Amino acid sequence: MPATPITALKLRYPGYMSLDFVYLASGSPRRRELLQQIGVSFRVVGTVVDEAVRSGETAAAYVLRLAAAKAEAGWNRSRDGNHVPVLAADTAVVLDGRILGKPADGQDAEGMLGQLSGRTHEVLTAVALRTVDGLQSRTSRSEVTFRGITAGEARAYWATGEPSDKAGAYAIQGLGAIFIADLRGSYSGVMGLPLFETAELLSSAGLVPLGASRGHAR
Repeated sequence: MPATPITALKLRYPGYMSLDFVYLASGSPRRRELLQQIGVSFRVVGTVVDEAVRSGETAAAYVLRLAAAKAEAGWNRSRDGNHVPVLAADTAVVLDGRILGKPADGQDAEGMLGQLSGRTHEVLTAVALRTVDGLQSRTSRSEVTFRGITAGEARAYWATGEPSDKAGAYAIQGLGAIFIADLRGSYSGVMGLPLFETAELLSSAGLVPLGASRGHAR
Protein backbone atom coordinates (compact mmCIF):
# COMPACT_ATOMS: atom_id res chain seq x y z
CA MET A 1 0.00 0.00 0.00
CA PRO A 2 1.45 3.44 -0.93
CA ALA A 3 2.51 5.67 1.93
CA THR A 4 0.31 8.57 2.96
CA PRO A 5 1.36 11.67 0.96
CA ILE A 6 3.45 14.26 2.76
CA THR A 7 1.36 16.60 4.88
CA ALA A 8 1.40 20.18 3.56
CA LEU A 9 3.91 19.67 0.79
CA LYS A 10 4.17 23.30 -0.28
CA LEU A 11 6.49 25.71 -1.99
CA ARG A 12 7.39 28.73 0.11
CA TYR A 13 7.70 31.06 -2.87
CA PRO A 14 5.59 34.25 -2.65
CA GLY A 15 2.80 34.42 -5.20
CA TYR A 16 2.99 30.76 -6.21
CA MET A 17 0.21 28.27 -5.71
CA SER A 18 0.68 25.54 -3.11
CA LEU A 19 1.81 22.23 -4.59
CA ASP A 20 1.18 18.70 -3.38
CA PHE A 21 3.46 16.79 -5.78
CA VAL A 22 6.74 16.85 -7.68
CA TYR A 23 7.62 15.52 -11.11
CA LEU A 24 9.90 12.48 -11.18
CA ALA A 25 12.08 12.34 -14.29
CA SER A 26 12.59 8.59 -14.16
CA GLY A 27 10.86 5.45 -15.30
CA SER A 28 12.52 3.37 -12.60
CA PRO A 29 10.03 1.42 -10.45
CA ARG A 30 12.62 1.38 -7.65
CA ARG A 31 12.71 5.18 -7.50
CA ARG A 32 8.93 5.33 -7.50
CA GLU A 33 8.82 2.88 -4.59
CA LEU A 34 11.37 4.90 -2.62
CA LEU A 35 9.47 8.17 -3.06
CA GLN A 36 6.31 6.40 -1.94
CA GLN A 37 8.22 5.10 1.09
CA ILE A 38 8.74 8.65 2.38
CA GLY A 39 5.25 9.75 1.38
CA VAL A 40 6.14 12.06 -1.51
CA SER A 41 3.39 12.39 -4.10
CA PHE A 42 4.72 12.54 -7.65
CA ARG A 43 3.93 12.35 -11.32
CA VAL A 44 6.32 10.71 -13.77
CA VAL A 45 7.64 12.74 -16.69
CA GLY A 46 9.55 10.95 -19.44
CA THR A 47 12.98 12.15 -20.56
CA VAL A 48 15.57 11.08 -23.13
CA VAL A 49 19.20 11.72 -22.20
CA ASP A 50 22.43 10.45 -23.78
CA GLU A 51 23.95 8.23 -21.09
CA ALA A 52 27.32 7.64 -22.77
CA VAL A 53 30.35 8.21 -20.55
CA ARG A 54 32.55 11.02 -21.82
CA SER A 55 36.26 10.59 -22.33
CA GLY A 56 38.14 11.16 -19.08
CA GLU A 57 34.94 11.61 -17.08
CA THR A 58 34.99 10.34 -13.51
CA ALA A 59 32.12 8.27 -12.15
CA ALA A 60 31.18 11.06 -9.71
CA ALA A 61 31.08 13.65 -12.49
CA TYR A 62 29.13 11.24 -14.69
CA VAL A 63 26.27 10.60 -12.28
CA LEU A 64 26.02 14.29 -11.38
CA ARG A 65 25.91 15.29 -15.04
CA LEU A 66 23.23 12.75 -15.91
CA ALA A 67 21.04 13.52 -12.90
CA ALA A 68 21.22 17.23 -13.76
CA ALA A 69 20.51 16.58 -17.44
CA LYS A 70 17.47 14.44 -16.59
CA ALA A 71 16.13 17.09 -14.20
CA GLU A 72 16.58 19.83 -16.80
CA ALA A 73 14.98 17.71 -19.52
CA GLY A 74 12.04 16.96 -17.25
CA TRP A 75 11.70 20.65 -16.37
CA ASN A 76 11.65 21.67 -20.03
CA ARG A 77 9.11 19.01 -20.90
CA SER A 78 6.74 19.46 -17.96
CA ARG A 79 6.55 23.25 -17.67
CA ASP A 80 2.91 24.26 -17.37
CA GLY A 81 3.12 27.63 -15.66
CA ASN A 82 2.90 26.22 -12.14
CA HIS A 83 6.67 25.74 -11.74
CA VAL A 84 6.34 22.23 -10.31
CA PRO A 85 9.80 20.97 -9.21
CA VAL A 86 11.41 18.10 -11.10
CA LEU A 87 13.42 15.40 -9.32
CA ALA A 88 15.91 13.11 -11.10
CA ALA A 89 18.68 10.68 -10.20
CA ASP A 90 21.40 8.53 -11.73
CA THR A 91 23.36 5.59 -10.32
CA ALA A 92 26.71 4.05 -11.18
CA VAL A 93 28.37 0.89 -9.91
CA VAL A 94 32.11 1.51 -9.86
CA LEU A 95 34.93 -1.02 -9.59
CA ASP A 96 38.59 0.03 -9.81
CA GLY A 97 37.47 3.38 -11.20
CA ARG A 98 35.45 1.74 -14.01
CA ILE A 99 31.71 2.17 -14.37
CA LEU A 100 29.81 -1.09 -14.70
CA GLY A 101 26.60 -0.36 -16.58
CA LYS A 102 23.61 -2.55 -17.34
CA PRO A 103 24.57 -5.95 -18.80
CA ALA A 104 24.10 -6.44 -22.52
CA ASP A 105 23.39 -10.15 -22.15
CA GLY A 106 23.89 -13.13 -19.84
CA GLN A 107 27.58 -13.45 -20.62
CA ASP A 108 28.12 -9.78 -19.80
CA ALA A 109 26.18 -10.11 -16.52
CA GLU A 110 28.14 -13.20 -15.49
CA GLY A 111 31.35 -11.33 -16.26
CA MET A 112 30.31 -8.37 -14.09
CA LEU A 113 29.32 -10.61 -11.19
CA GLY A 114 32.63 -12.43 -11.53
CA GLN A 115 34.48 -9.13 -11.24
CA LEU A 116 32.45 -8.09 -8.19
CA SER A 117 32.79 -11.49 -6.51
CA GLY A 118 34.66 -11.32 -3.20
CA ARG A 119 35.44 -7.63 -3.61
CA THR A 120 34.27 -4.20 -2.45
CA HIS A 121 32.90 -1.74 -5.00
CA GLU A 122 31.41 1.75 -4.91
CA VAL A 123 27.87 2.77 -5.72
CA LEU A 124 27.41 6.45 -6.53
CA THR A 125 23.96 7.95 -6.86
CA ALA A 126 23.41 11.60 -7.68
CA VAL A 127 20.02 13.22 -7.14
CA ALA A 128 19.07 16.56 -8.67
CA LEU A 129 16.12 18.89 -8.12
CA ARG A 130 15.17 21.54 -10.68
CA THR A 131 12.99 24.40 -9.47
CA VAL A 132 12.23 27.90 -10.70
CA ASP A 133 15.28 29.03 -8.72
CA GLY A 134 17.63 26.70 -10.58
CA LEU A 135 19.23 23.31 -10.04
CA GLN A 136 20.53 21.73 -6.84
CA SER A 137 22.15 18.32 -6.49
CA ARG A 138 23.62 15.90 -3.98
CA THR A 139 25.65 12.69 -4.31
CA SER A 140 25.49 9.58 -2.16
CA ARG A 141 28.51 7.26 -1.98
CA SER A 142 28.28 3.72 -0.62
CA GLU A 143 30.64 0.75 -0.39
CA VAL A 144 29.25 -2.70 -1.08
CA THR A 145 31.19 -5.91 -0.41
CA PHE A 146 30.22 -9.13 -2.17
CA ARG A 147 30.92 -12.62 -0.94
CA GLY A 148 32.40 -15.03 -3.45
CA ILE A 149 30.00 -15.88 -6.28
CA THR A 150 30.34 -19.11 -8.24
CA ALA A 151 29.86 -19.24 -12.01
CA GLY A 152 26.82 -21.45 -11.46
CA GLU A 153 25.25 -18.90 -9.12
CA ALA A 154 25.87 -16.10 -11.61
CA ARG A 155 24.20 -18.09 -14.40
CA ALA A 156 21.25 -19.00 -12.18
CA TYR A 157 20.86 -15.38 -11.08
CA TRP A 158 20.79 -14.19 -14.67
CA ALA A 159 18.10 -16.78 -15.43
CA THR A 160 15.79 -15.11 -12.89
CA GLY A 161 15.66 -12.00 -15.10
CA GLU A 162 16.48 -9.68 -12.20
CA PRO A 163 19.93 -8.45 -13.33
CA SER A 164 18.99 -7.57 -16.90
CA ASP A 165 18.25 -3.86 -16.33
CA LYS A 166 20.39 -3.24 -13.26
CA ALA A 167 23.69 -1.37 -13.10
CA GLY A 168 26.39 -3.84 -12.11
CA ALA A 169 23.98 -6.73 -12.89
CA TYR A 170 22.44 -6.96 -9.42
CA ALA A 171 19.59 -5.59 -7.32
CA ILE A 172 20.16 -4.99 -3.62
CA GLN A 173 16.41 -5.02 -2.97
CA GLY A 174 15.95 -8.38 -4.69
CA LEU A 175 17.56 -11.79 -4.85
CA GLY A 176 20.92 -10.10 -5.37
CA ALA A 177 20.93 -9.30 -1.65
CA ILE A 178 22.23 -12.82 -0.95
CA PHE A 179 25.59 -11.81 -2.43
CA ILE A 180 26.07 -8.75 -0.19
CA ALA A 181 28.30 -9.42 2.81
CA ASP A 182 28.63 -5.79 3.91
CA LEU A 183 27.19 -2.36 3.13
CA ARG A 184 28.64 0.95 4.24
CA GLY A 185 26.50 3.86 3.23
CA SER A 186 22.98 4.26 1.97
CA TYR A 187 20.74 1.27 1.19
CA SER A 188 18.33 3.55 -0.69
CA GLY A 189 21.26 5.11 -2.53
CA VAL A 190 22.39 1.71 -3.78
CA MET A 191 18.78 0.99 -4.73
CA GLY A 192 18.72 4.14 -6.87
CA LEU A 193 17.45 7.13 -4.87
CA PRO A 194 19.23 8.20 -1.64
CA LEU A 195 16.38 9.27 0.61
CA PHE A 196 18.43 11.37 3.03
CA GLU A 197 19.84 13.52 0.22
CA THR A 198 16.47 13.61 -1.53
CA ALA A 199 14.74 14.92 1.60
CA GLU A 200 17.50 17.50 2.06
CA LEU A 201 16.95 18.79 -1.48
CA LEU A 202 13.19 18.96 -1.05
CA SER A 203 13.56 20.83 2.24
CA SER A 204 16.08 23.30 0.84
CA ALA A 205 13.62 24.12 -1.96
CA GLY A 206 10.81 24.82 0.47
CA LEU A 207 9.14 21.45 0.06
CA VAL A 208 8.61 20.35 3.63
CA PRO A 209 8.66 16.61 4.41
CA LEU A 210 6.29 15.66 7.23
CA GLY A 211 4.65 19.09 7.08
CA ALA A 212 7.08 20.80 9.48
CA SER A 213 10.53 22.32 9.19
CA ARG A 214 13.37 20.83 11.21
CA GLY A 215 13.58 24.10 13.10
CA HIS A 216 10.20 23.38 14.65
CA ALA A 217 10.94 19.76 15.56
CA ARG A 218 11.01 18.88 19.23
